[in-house]
Amino acid sequence: MARAKGEFTVLLTPQSTDEITGASTLARLAIDKTFSGDLIGVSKGEMLSAGTPVKGSAGYVAIERVSGALHGRTGTFVLQHNGTMTRGSPELTVSVVPDSGSGELTGLSGTMRIIIEGKRHFYEFDYALGMNV
Repeated sequence: MARAKGEFTVLLTPQSTDEITGASTLARLAIDKTFSGDLIGVSKGEMLSAGTPVKGSAGYVAIERVSGALHGRTGTFVLQHNGTMTRGSPELTVSVVPDSGSGELTGLSGTMRIIIEGKRHFYEFDYALGMNV
């Protein structure tokens, strides 16, 4: 496995008004990111989120297509997010959708860790490039 590290900016744009059903809220947001560091590129995607009346508890899923260069190899791939927050305790899995890599990133697999420090976002991406199919 190789590791890529760097920083990213993210813009989340609401796509619909929050839907309140009982005590929970549902929302849909557009994702626009710009990556720097070992991964240079942009991504676009969508997020679905759910909030609860309990402070610090929520969940989200997201899909984003990344276009750019990973350690100099160009192409695209898709990341899938699955996150929950239980009373302030976060759990997040971000992984490459199998067989979503293209160009020089065909055969890409891996997982990404997101680190937030203040208002800055960083990533650590552990990945492998398998045999081209």
